[in-house]
Amino acid sequence: QLQFVESGGGLVQPGGSLRLSCVASGFTLDYYTIGWLRQAPGKGHEGVAAIRKSDGRIYYTVPVKGRFTISRDSAKNTVYLQMNSLKPEDTGLYYCAAGENVHNWWDVNEYDYLGQGTQVTVSS
Repeated sequence: QLQFVESGGGLVQPGGSLRLSCVASGFTLDYYTIGWLRQAPGKGHEGVAAIRKSDGRIYYTVPVKGRFTISRDSAKNTVYLQMNSLKPEDTGLYYCAAGENVHNWWDVNEYDYLGQGTQVTVSS
């Protein structure tokens, strides 16, 4: 059974840090483009970061550049999102996603698998 298990979300003050983890089972992440997306209350999915499967190129949405880092541990079949200098506008449900043929990494519809999400709340 193909499955993602996400963890690491929580409540953090502005300026704080969180590290999200996403463990895949039933398939090997190395064969997929991997993304993190988020959804704020009342809004659609927003692409946050991605690692392209073909060459490992990394992408970030502009608002998180310099603050977030996506990484992958092939041995653990796990993808991470290190989030530093968090802002209230980073609040949302964060999902990891995997797709075999992803052209627009920011588009949730391009991915084949989506996790259940982990909540990140940035508030004082």
